[in-house]
Amino acid sequence: MHELLVSLEVAGVLAALLLAFLVAVVLRRRRLTARLGTFDCSVRQTRGTRRRWALGVARYEVDRLDWYRTFSLSPRPSCSYARRALAVTLFRDAEGQELMAVQPGAIVVECRYEGTGIELAMTSDAYTGFASWLESAPPGQNVNVA
Repeated sequence: MHELLVSLEVAGVLAALLLAFLVAVVLRRRRLTARLGTFDCSVRQTRGTRRRWALGVARYEVDRLDWYRTFSLSPRPSCSYARRALAVTLFRDAEGQELMAVQPGAIVVECRYEGTGIELAMTSDAYTGFASWLESAPPGQNVNVA
């Protein structure tokens, strides 16, 4: 009987920790998306053999795109992409298994960043803003939009 109570206590503590984590993730996401210039954006880097989509939120800064992983508590971006080094090579509709990994109705934007391929999945409205942000780079920056 004592072992059962200990097991239930451990399960309760784990459930409380999981709930606290989920609440913290939701609050962090709300704080990130409350600021202008944010949009839902999944990222897949094409280097190596592991190519998995990661859900997140992207935010425009003056000279870079910051990307924050959804299931993280870090206040810092998981990735930052300098505008001058980011070039769009292609955009297309999500297809096949991508449809299960990215938000519904997303388009996939294939980019080159410092010689590495990355893919960003976003809505078509978000892509319009992304393309405008890239094109509005100061003169002299190497910007390429498909």
